[in-house]
Amino acid sequence: MDMAFPVDVVLGSIAFAVFWVLAVFPTVPFMPIRRTAGSLLGGLLMVLFGVMTPDQAYSTIDLPILGLLFGTMVVSVYLERADMCKYLAKLLAWTSKGAKDLIFRICLISAISSALFTNDTSCVILTEFVLTIARQHNLPPHPFLLALATSANIGSAATPIGSPQNLVIAFNSKISFGDFLIGIRPAMLVGLIVNFLLLLCMYWSLLSIPIDEEDAIGKVVADENRIFPCDSPATMLHSSSLNSQEWNSILETMNPQISPKTNTNTAYVDTLKNRESFVESEMIQMVSKSAVESNAVMITVTSVGSSERSEAIPLLSKQHRENLATRWKRTMWKPCVYLVTLGMLISFLMDFNMSWTAITAAIALIVLDFNDAHPCLEKVSYPLLVFFCGMFATVAGFNKTGIPSTLWDLVEPYAKINDIFGIAVLAIVILVLSNLASNVPTVLLLRKPVALSASAISATHEKKAWLILAWVSTVAGNLSLLGSAANLMVCEQARHALVGYNLSFWKHLKFGVPSTLIVTAIGLALLKNKI
Repeated sequence: MDMAFPVDVVLGSIAFAVFWVLAVFPTVPFMPIRRTAGSLLGGLLMVLFGVMTPDQAYSTIDLPILGLLFGTMVVSVYLERADMCKYLAKLLAWTSKGAKDLIFRICLISAISSALFTNDTSCVILTEFVLTIARQHNLPPHPFLLALATSANIGSAATPIGSPQNLVIAFNSKISFGDFLIGIRPAMLVGLIVNFLLLLCMYWSLLSIPIDEEDAIGKVVADENRIFPCDSPATMLHSSSLNSQEWNSILETMNPQISPKTNTNTAYVDTLKNRESFVESEMIQMVSKSAVESNAVMITVTSVGSSERSEAIPLLSKQHRENLATRWKRTMWKPCVYLVTLGMLISFLMDFNMSWTAITAAIALIVLDFNDAHPCLEKVSYPLLVFFCGMFATVAGFNKTGIPSTLWDLVEPYAKINDIFGIAVLAIVILVLSNLASNVPTVLLLRKPVALSASAISATHEKKAWLILAWVSTVAGNLSLLGSAANLMVCEQARHALVGYNLSFWKHLKFGVPSTLIVTAIGLALLKNKI
């Protein structure tokens, strides 16, 4: 692609620079409007500067990606209400063998949950429990927090729904959910084991502190009146003030109840009239003065050719009606939530449309809840969806300047993926850009040139290029604290939960650099031989 006019190049670069600064450093003193507003500002400047028209800006918004994000967010909200947080905590606490066993469980659970429900969701759910267990046994929290964040990023690389950049890659590459999983799964599993071993090597002395009362870990979930607050996964850093028990109590009070002022006689007249087709010889009349006694309505019936007789039709008590609704919530609702979620994942594997599958699962859960969906929909992270809209427009405008394609033309001869040297160069480019501009903008910038370059070799190499882009851009988030939103979420939650504690940039970098380089290299070797 040729360079645009000099004026468009300069103005487009300025608009992208504004977006980049606010996306990477969201709390800059001179414009503390944060990422979401920054992405909208970048897109707006692209239009105001004439880099692209309003219609072109609208056309850059990828609705299937937004639909998939929205659907998975809603499903995550209902999973949180179905006490998924409590069950994950039990998995962490069940017959724990000590600190090393605990850190292995954190790595495993974080990776699996990230592959299924995004790395951000996994970190939001598990950070509170990890901190609680570490605090109970006077263990230093940072090895466990590093295990959580780094394993979440590694695990999220395995599926198209594991991270936002993987969504972009899956929709542009047309690689099915199953092929994506099969392609990256070996790299993810080996990378997870290597990351765990590196944690043990670096923090062996800290993890060798004996745990006196292993059963005390179960206290995290043993007392049902004190479940630690579990932020809604879909809201990312927008925390909720209600935990799962408070949600259940609200839901029980929201069950429809018959008002005591309702004329029960009239209701039962309608019921009895409906029975006329089944009682051929009786004409049923309601006596004007019926009494409600002992949870029953007294009905006077006059039959043809016979005398009057009284019948007592039992009423369901208010308590009994509430018990029925509560019983549904306790016995059927939770299994339905997990079955719908499982059905969604199976549909992904069967190569159904991922966006509509996620939305269908979300709507199914809303209907099965039999309650006003507004409280749950409020917990969806709409700022994240808006951020994506602005980012799509901003990155598309920057691509129209011709700068990314010109820079890629300089690198492309050395980044051919049909040899080891070319794969290494491509991985370095992705690694550096992912930590400078964040992984999602990096994927948006590189997706077309990388795919075109690889497709010129063969269709197999094109698929390999997409998977390499997914693997490196996701694992690159482990390099520094700013490399991934999941890292920042873990850091922020730890800072709020433990007053005075801070998972510093350098503490993360000390482990992140060797882990990222080694895990990335091993994953690339497996991807090269796999495809």
